[in-house]
Amino acid sequence: MASGRLPPGVPPNFYGQLAKLAKEHNTRLIVDTSGEALRLAVEEGVFLIKPNLREFAELMGRELVNGLQEEHLARELVSSNKSEAVVVSLGAAGVLVASAEGTERVRAPLVPIKSKVGAGDSTVAGIVFALARGQSWREAVRFGVAAGAAAVMTPGTELCRREDVERLFEQLMQGG
Repeated sequence: MASGRLPPGVPPNFYGQLAKLAKEHNTRLIVDTSGEALRLAVEEGVFLIKPNLREFAELMGRELVNGLQEEHLARELVSSNKSEAVVVSLGAAGVLVASAEGTERVRAPLVPIKSKVGAGDSTVAGIVFALARGQSWREAVRFGVAAGAAAVMTPGTELCRREDVERLFEQLMQGG
């Protein structure tokens, strides 16, 4: 897992170098960053990226993208073998997911919002956690969306609560 902005003095291709090492060691790398650092990592090829809509549009060389373009561009990125999976954060609308299995939109459950801090990071952490537990790709994405939704339910920089994540995950798995 590589995430966040690179600190001063770290070369912009740091995540790209990490991606290259991950491939050499047959390891899956998930990248959650933006700008040149994201572009250079994707050039090397990664397992999963989790940009927000603005970061995704920038990565794909677009100013703005609409719903159909989002799906087309995400499928294009997956078929180019630059990222096995793309999870684009759509804020309160949830995520757009593209992988070899196809594309899907997973809507975030409606929850009371106390703070949006950490929602994206919680989404990625939920996906990673679920995959590490051996859950399916479909379950992992829903667990990530549940973690992101649970994060906005807590004040300030407080992390999501396990019981909230599990309850929201069950709702998402039941289609509600």
